[in-house]
Amino acid sequence: MKLNKAELINHLQDDIFGIISEEADRLNLECYVIGGYVRDIFLKRDSKDIDVVTVGSGIDLASAVAARLGKKAFLSVFKNFGTAQVKHKDVEVEFVGARRESYNRDSRKPIVEDGTLNDDQNRRDFTINALAICLNKDRFGELVDPFDGLADMKKGIIKTPLDPDITFSDDPLRMMRAIRFATQLGFTIEEETFKAIERNRERINIISGERVIDEINKMMNSKRPSTGFILLEKSKLLEIIFPELQALKGIESKEGRGHKDNFFHTMAVLDNVAEASDNLWLRWSAVMHDIGKPATKRYDKKIGWTFHNHNFIGEKMVPGIFRRLKLPLDTKMKYVQKLVGLHMRPIVLAEEEVTDSAIRRLLFDAGDDIEELMILCEADITSKNKEKVKRYISNFKVVRQKLHEIEEKDRIRNMQPVVTGEEIMKMFNLPPSREVGEIKAALKDAVLDGVISNNTEEAINFLKNYASERGLVIHGQEITK
Repeated sequence: MKLNKAELINHLQDDIFGIISEEADRLNLECYVIGGYVRDIFLKRDSKDIDVVTVGSGIDLASAVAARLGKKAFLSVFKNFGTAQVKHKDVEVEFVGARRESYNRDSRKPIVEDGTLNDDQNRRDFTINALAICLNKDRFGELVDPFDGLADMKKGIIKTPLDPDITFSDDPLRMMRAIRFATQLGFTIEEETFKAIERNRERINIISGERVIDEINKMMNSKRPSTGFILLEKSKLLEIIFPELQALKGIESKEGRGHKDNFFHTMAVLDNVAEASDNLWLRWSAVMHDIGKPATKRYDKKIGWTFHNHNFIGEKMVPGIFRRLKLPLDTKMKYVQKLVGLHMRPIVLAEEEVTDSAIRRLLFDAGDDIEELMILCEADITSKNKEKVKRYISNFKVVRQKLHEIEEKDRIRNMQPVVTGEEIMKMFNLPPSREVGEIKAALKDAVLDGVISNNTEEAINFLKNYASERGLVIHGQEITK
């Protein structure tokens, strides 16, 4: 992992670094690339976002660099924060003047003063993010690592540069960042640093929900997102941020019969889904799929613990959780709702005889999300009984084959009825009413049950028979498509 100066210089060959170096020297400013970009050089991770700190005005240096780059460069200046950003092609560079910070108890907004490079490194969140490489010509490529962050990186440790209690109390978002970095990088959080997270957990309440959920989503997009949620639970942050997920933890026993720990089961399902798909909202569906279990948990002396209708209760819980967590209340939320509500259906099919009617109804209800639903359901099989798992996976193959065959034959997915509600009202001379809805439902059920095909001729004949059986009179003319 250790790189010598020549090797570091080799990582700074992009023209942007040469221009920053020349402009910093021209303005007589001490200048460094710092933070994540440097960390990722050693971790061999791609990074396009570059943070530059200068002992002096970051805005002046950014302005000079933008002028050198010409019309294709885009300069954004944030005077209130003393920072500036330069975008050029596919590279973004953030410029800031070196500073020291102090905090008030009730805010994460610091009181900022000009400082030295050492002051700036002291305020960094973790040792692995405090590494800096000098960009001035006479020291170009020289690494400055005052907290031995390179050694911590080699050990795979997340650790604060200074007292972790002060670090996390000053800016509680750093607690979320520690857990997110541990999850993304596969690192562990150093013991004293982790204990400080638990001690300062209540401070998370001064952080906006938008900031917190941004860290959680980054954590969710990692290869093994369960790591982050387990760390949140161990640090007792989870019960503050996401109490519904915390409520899944634990095993209750009666008469010697217990149920599985639904929190750890959910974590296994989440990792299974993450292995199969990078769809963030499918991963959220995995997190939420059993969220209704605590509310539906009952003990039956004959069959043990039950969670009847937990999928429907969970579906109803999703909007409130999304609203509180500052997740989007749009089609993404509805997608998660749908999958939570439907996730038991393929499992039931896998346990029972797979009928064409049941497959049609599943295809109709899931629509274009059927593949993601099947991924979720297959991920939900976390039993330690290998024979049980083998049986379920085999049965799911049958379900998938049936889904394919029925879709090819009947085109049920996203099916639109050939006779509309307006046309039914004309046929039966009915106003908008529950009766119209019942007729529409009977027609839909006839198609899904395979009684008729979804075409106009068979639909009209069905409605005529329906009218005859119920003593209804058809008033309208023939429907043509």
